[in-house]
Parts: sequence; C-alpha cells; structure tokens
Amino acid sequence: MTSDLDRRAETTAPSSTRRERVTARVRELAKFGSVGAVAYVVDLGLFNLLSFGPGEILGHKPLTAKIVSVAVATLVAWVGNRYWTFSARRTQARGRELATFVVVNVGGMLVAVGCLAISTYALGLTSPLAKNVSANVVGLALGTAFRYVAYRRLVFTGDRAADDARPTARAR
Repeated sequence: MTSDLDRRAETTAPSSTRRERVTARVRELAKFGSVGAVAYVVDLGLFNLLSFGPGEILGHKPLTAKIVSVAVATLVAWVGNRYWTFSARRTQARGRELATFVVVNVGGMLVAVGCLAISTYALGLTSPLAKNVSANVVGLALGTAFRYVAYRRLVFTGDRAADDARPTARAR
C-alpha cells in the first residue's frame, strides 16, 4: 500500500529533480557567458595592443593582429570552458577536443558572417549601424547559441552521466 506521504514524495521528486537540472543549466550558462566575456576582452584587448599599443607591433598588419588575437582568445575560451564550464564533461583526448573546439568556433564565426552577408547583400542594409547589428548583435547571439550547443554535444562529451540519467525517447 502506498501512503499519502509516499504519493506526495513521488509527485514532488520529479519537480525537485527538474529544478536541480534547471539550476545546473543556468549555472553552466552563466559560466559559459563569463568565459566568453573574458575571451572577448582578450580578443579586443590584444588586437588593440598589437595594432595601436607601444611600438604598434602589428600596426601595419591589422589582419595578422586580428588572427593572433582571435587565436589567443580561442585558447583562453577553450581552457575556461574545459576546466570550468564543462569540467565534468571534458575528455582525456585534449587534442581532439581542442581541434573540435576550433572547428566549432569557426562555425560560430560563419554564423555571424552569414548574418552580415544576408543583411548586406540580400536585404541591402549597408549602414554602419545595420552592419554592426547584423554581425555583432544578431550574428553574435546566434553564433553563441550555436557554440554552446555544439560544445555540449560535440566537444565536451566526456561524462554524460547526468544527461543519461533522465529518460529520453531513445531510452524508453
């Protein structure tokens, strides 16, 4: 026989588990956003330092300065996401993980460039404001969403025990 207390426990347990999953995901998203913000500051700061800083190291080569700043920012983001955001999901294959991380970041960049291309060439929006909104607002938001999902599904795939614990259509 099931008592009223047992029935109440059965009905509240899934919601507390759901609440724990939502809280964990919100924490993960906050960490992801923090790591992304740090990487963005590294990218912006290093680009400006190389381009306009003391000695203007790469002032005459802005594309090289941007490539260097993006490469360093990508490494910062990988380390932050590997050891903090997705620390429980990292794999032993660091090289594969880093290579996949870089490919995903190129995909995220292509999303932003695609938004800019559609805005500029398909919609004819060519003002500086339109270009910034399409590339740095819409493109950044969609690219960030793409990267987050791809990091969880393709890059940091080490420990999916928490994900596997919940029932899915495939597991039923």
